[in-house]
Amino acid sequence: MLFPLANLLTQPLSVGHYMVVGAVLFVCGVICMATKRNALGVLMGIELVLNGANINLVAMGSPYLRSAEHTLGLDGQLMAMFVIVLAAAEAAIALAIALNFYNNYGSIDVDRANNLKG
Repeated sequence: MLFPLANLLTQPLSVGHYMVVGAVLFVCGVICMATKRNALGVLMGIELVLNGANINLVAMGSPYLRSAEHTLGLDGQLMAMFVIVLAAAEAAIALAIALNFYNNYGSIDVDRANNLKG
């Protein structure tokens, strides 16, 4: 077998499928953060990274990977909920900073943010 992902395409959905989707989202977010010059584009990249991490957390908390029978198996879902709350707080604060920056400078280009040094 030359291409290991080809095996994933022929099997029913498993944890590996979710891990691949989470990894793709994570990489897309990192690329978006590295290439965008607009502050809102960088924020979208951060959200993609957090959503990719959430998918991986939920996949790793699935019942297929649990060995203990006496637990509920909600560890991954609980961690994902904390990440969602963190992402909501981050988005609210970052958008407030972006709006304030736009009011002061007329654009939200991240290269002009060096004027914020105190």
